[in-house]
Amino acid sequence: MDGRNRKNIQIGTWVAVVQKNHQQTGEETEGMVKRILTKSPHHPHGIKVMLDNGSVGRITKIFKDQE
Repeated sequence: MDGRNRKNIQIGTWVAVVQKNHQQTGEETEGMVKRILTKSPHHPHGIKVMLDNGSVGRITKIFKDQE
């Protein structure tokens, strides 16, 4: 699934995000979506979300089988 489309993301989805301070290295953080922060239906760099651990970043991967 594509992390650039808001319709693919729901609260509780397990995802990988890149936080703003890790954009240069591309270091990813995994977690469960707590809040969806991007209001538009599409964003070219990924939908911005807050994870359950409080991290905020743009989605790079969506994992479908992990809960």
